Amino acid sequence: MFAVVRTGGKQYRVAAGDKIVVEKLAGNAGDTITLDDVLLAGEGSEIKDSKGLAVSAEIVAQAKGEKVIVFKKRRRHNYRRRNGHRQQHTILKIVAIGGEAPKKKAPAKKAEAAPAAAEA
Repeated sequence: MFAVVRTGGKQYRVAAGDKIVVEKLAGNAGDTITLDDVLLAGEGSEIKDSKGLAVSAEIVAQAKGEKVIVFKKRRRHNYRRRNGHRQQHTILKIVAIGGEAPKKKAPAKKAEAAPAAAEA
């Protein structure tokens, strides 16, 4: 079974056991996270309903990407600027596809406190 998930503004096609490199996510190595934003799911050539699906993944490591050199120059103005950047990444191992997405809790109603006040 495979799924297409969205995280960090990008989309990834994943299957159980895959390792992917995504934009930095909060957590330490060994933590388990769920990716709720499943766009598509299927098995083989069949497409399944992705509503309510979640993908669970384990954080393998927090890492940095390769250094990118940013060099600016203006001709004949003695202007040169050299700058480097290393993007923060999270390496994920996909554990399972198809778990239920966690439900959002409804706010607690304050109606329970009203009968207690009526008894007093």
